[in-house]
Amino acid sequence: MRLPLFIAKRYLFAKKSHNVINVISLISASGIALGTMALVVILSVYNGFEGLIKSLYSAGEADILIAPAAGKSFSYKTVEFDKVRELAAPGHFCPVAEENVFVKYGNGESIAAMKGVDSVFAAHTKISKFMTEGEFQLYEGEVPLAVAGKGIAAALGIRTHFTDPLYFYYPSRNSSLSLINPASSLNQERLFPGGIFSIEQTLDRKYIFVPLETAQNLLELEDNVTAVEIYYDNETGTSQVIEQIKSVLGAGFTVKDRYMQNETLYKMMKAEKLTIYMILLFVVIIISFNLFGSLSMLILEKSEDTETLRSMGAGEDLVRRIFLLEGWMISLLGMLTGLVLGIIISLLQQNFGFVRMPGNFIIDAYPVIVSIWDIAYIAIGVGFVGYLSARLPLRILKKN
Repeated sequence: MRLPLFIAKRYLFAKKSHNVINVISLISASGIALGTMALVVILSVYNGFEGLIKSLYSAGEADILIAPAAGKSFSYKTVEFDKVRELAAPGHFCPVAEENVFVKYGNGESIAAMKGVDSVFAAHTKISKFMTEGEFQLYEGEVPLAVAGKGIAAALGIRTHFTDPLYFYYPSRNSSLSLINPASSLNQERLFPGGIFSIEQTLDRKYIFVPLETAQNLLELEDNVTAVEIYYDNETGTSQVIEQIKSVLGAGFTVKDRYMQNETLYKMMKAEKLTIYMILLFVVIIISFNLFGSLSMLILEKSEDTETLRSMGAGEDLVRRIFLLEGWMISLLGMLTGLVLGIIISLLQQNFGFVRMPGNFIIDAYPVIVSIWDIAYIAIGVGFVGYLSARLPLRILKKN
């Protein structure tokens, strides 16, 4: 292998009799470098947006969600859930009462997802980082408060500095419907707006957070809840904990991590990233046709050298390996240049944010995350394309 590699390196850097071969080789290496650089930069930007989306969703989603497999509510004050508390430690155990309710504020009316949470949720939720008005607090002294998403707040006209209360209505489970006075069959709760948050459009248009006791009273759940959420201060693996919780609670409950709660979203993001990778790799394949041309011309130019090698006893495999290695070195040189440039550009954007986001967005600059796995996949893909591109011209040599 040393002799073919040595001759291939001499051919690569030696001056050719026809300058056009050098030009085509340079164009080929530059094209592969640009394609590789584009792969690194675009995938890194996609990683940044993916991380941003995950962080936004993680603010409103639990690390572990426990819900009944059948029915809507259950009691969490049992021996089984005491064991779940122990298994989930050091996670924060948060009972939740959630239901769609009718909300009225001044002249505004809407349907919203009311989510009753306790003080543990209020203390450890990441939603407090996304408050646009007020604070994420459920009580002002003994007065219960409501914290609404920006979308539902805009629909109802909620402002935290106004003194108008929010009215929540939900059909009573225990009262029969009165045709004379239908409102008498509705449960009602009155709360004042304490804050407005803005995370993501779907969450902003959906949720209003209220104290757990208020939600239980409105929904007539007594001490029951609709779900139990577990939050961790730091990201940690939850798969083992989930399996242990499932074994304790049995088939009557579903236990999900973040991925399971938004399985469609995460699958779609992976599919989009794979599609972007394949499209850009196809561009590199098209660019690599230049390598076919330059290597074909080099084979024709070095025909006398190959005849000399054969007369000295060199086999056909050795001659083919020489040109294969040279073609591959051209593509690898372009790939390494593209990787270096792409990583440098991505790291500069990641640390300094030179390219700004247009419009009014939650972040100022395009987010970038450089992944070592992406670099490895790009190197494998571009290297394989370069290898195939270097093999095709060898058919000319074989025919000759």
